[in-house]
Amino acid sequence: MTGRYGDIDYSRATKRTFAVGAVLFAFGLLGDLYLRSTGGPIPEWERALFVDAELFGVLVMLLAPFVFGIVLPLTE
Repeated sequence: MTGRYGDIDYSRATKRTFAVGAVLFAFGLLGDLYLRSTGGPIPEWERALFVDAELFGVLVMLLAPFVFGIVLPLTE
């Protein structure tokens, strides 16, 4: 019998979503550090892209355990 959302492996979904958030955060952090280390002029859209990637990565890392680890399993 399948659950309400199909056969979702919640532990795997939690780990993968957390990993995607970590990759986004690392991309934003490393890109921002690289641009600052070059010392050249940085367009605002590039700085905003990397800062937004950092913030979105942190948000995904914080919400993934709650959504896939707690909320969705409880609603089945």
